[in-house]
Amino acid sequence: MKTLEIIGYKRANLGKSESKKLRREGLVPCVLYGGKEQRHFSVPMILFRDIVYTPNVCFIDLSIEGEEFQCILQDAQFHAVSEIILHADFLQLFEGKPVRMDIPVRLVGTSPGVVNGGTLVHKRRTISVMALPKNMPEFVNVDISNLDFHKSIKIGQIDTENYEILDPDQASIAVVEVPRALRAALEEEEEAALAEAEALEAEEGAEGAEGEDGAKAAAPSPEDEEGSDKES
Repeated sequence: MKTLEIIGYKRANLGKSESKKLRREGLVPCVLYGGKEQRHFSVPMILFRDIVYTPNVCFIDLSIEGEEFQCILQDAQFHAVSEIILHADFLQLFEGKPVRMDIPVRLVGTSPGVVNGGTLVHKRRTISVMALPKNMPEFVNVDISNLDFHKSIKIGQIDTENYEILDPDQASIAVVEVPRALRAALEEEEEAALAEAEALEAEEGAEGAEGEDGAKAAAPSPEDEEGSDKES
C-alpha cells in the first residue's frame, strides 16, 4: 500500500468562524480520531490533491508539529457548489487493529463476451475490505477471462488472502451485456437455426412415412396368400 506524507498544524481555536478563517487561508480543518483522544488540526488544501482526487487509496504518515501518526482519510466533506473541501476526518491506525477501507477493483484478463461484441459493465468499482494495515491490498484484482454473454462475476467468487470482504456475496462486480443490434442478430440466427431444425425433422418424418407405405404395398395380403395356395 502506498504511503503519503502530510504536515498538519494544531488548531488553537475551534468553531465555525475559526473554520471559515482557515479555509480563506487555504487550509482544511481536520480531526484525527481512533486513538486515546481526538486531535484537531489543519492541513494545506493542496496536499489533498493526491489523496482525494484519485481512485487509488493510500496510508498517510501525518505529522502534527512533530507528533507522528499513521492514519487513513476516513471522510471528507465538500461544498455543494464550489466542491472545496470543508472538513476532513482521519482515522489513526494501529499495527494489530483491523481497519475497514474501500479498495478499488481492477479487472484483469480478456472477456470472451467482449471479444464477441458484448459490452463490459463494471458495476462495482470499489469493495469494502477489512484487514490489518499490513495486509490491506492496494487493489482487488478480478479475473474476467471466463466472462461471457449475460454472465456476471460476484463478490463471493473473489479469492481473498489475509483480508475479509464486507460486501454481500451476491453483489455483482462486472457483467457482459449484449448490445441491442447484436442481440437482434443473435435472435435472428437462433430463429433461422430453429426453422432449419424443424424443416429437417419434417423432411425426415416424410421420408419415414413413405418408407412405411412402400413396405405395406409390398407385403402380400392374407387373401392373396389363400388364392396362391388354391392355384398350387
